[in-house]
Amino acid sequence: MSGPSDAAGTTLVTPSLLREWPLPAPGADKYSRGSVLVVGGARATPGAALLAGLSALRAGAGKLTLAVAESVAVQMGVALPECGTVGLPETPAGSVKPELERITSGLDRADTILVGPGLDDLDLTGELLAALLTREGSSDGGPEGGAAVVLDAFALGALVPLEDQLGPWRGRLILTPNPTEAGILLGRNVDNLEKDLAEISARFDAVVSCQGVITQPPGLNADEPGLWKITTGYGGLGTSGSGDVLAGAIAGLRARGTTGAQAACWGTHLHAAAADRLASRLGPLGFLARELADEMPALMLELAT
Repeated sequence: MSGPSDAAGTTLVTPSLLREWPLPAPGADKYSRGSVLVVGGARATPGAALLAGLSALRAGAGKLTLAVAESVAVQMGVALPECGTVGLPETPAGSVKPELERITSGLDRADTILVGPGLDDLDLTGELLAALLTREGSSDGGPEGGAAVVLDAFALGALVPLEDQLGPWRGRLILTPNPTEAGILLGRNVDNLEKDLAEISARFDAVVSCQGVITQPPGLNADEPGLWKITTGYGGLGTSGSGDVLAGAIAGLRARGTTGAQAACWGTHLHAAAADRLASRLGPLGFLARELADEMPALMLELAT
């Protein structure tokens, strides 16, 4: 897989490149398209998990489970009847507790686990990540060692203190920070996006997608480049919930059997192209994050022909 590049040698993600890098075939049934587990959705912010889950389905994942605060789990199941829901223990304030007993079977069955959308307590999120890592054990899982893990929002802020415990996830992590969160991962301000994201990739052995730039650590997939840039996208992406849709799209694509880099490149392109399409139809501002997800199936169809 190759494609055009800019003057700095960054591979440009164009429709032509994506057509030469096709997504896995749909398969015969929902089980062949992969399963996504979203862990998030505090009482005050359940919509983030809902948007991520909707986007994962729109990206073609076959099965979806939303693990959210128990006080909102029923509502999530009604709002998105295509998903399964699990109510997680919560604090009196409605934050998700770091207790895994209710999602043990879901963790075992998931092809991709997305953690972060709608979590609202940084300390509890850190404890949740630590519990997930402890559950997987201390051995290096590697790219084929288990489910892919996508981290977004508060899960990114909680990642740095756990850096020396990441062995089970290294090689199968995908991070979706905004520039502020990228700075938290680095411990300093981001001043050169491509260089700084490459540093994050190398440090955490993770594919990273941030503001249309995608990086992966050296040697993760030798037949793929290490740095890509999206060539589309509109300013209207700066709207509430847009990041949750991006994380969900990448999680859904990864569950279908792509590599982490392919999921990130395809998902980031679809997210940006959906914004372009909505901007041309509705105007540059005011479209909603959930409308981004609704554009994705048609965009994937166009890229498959």
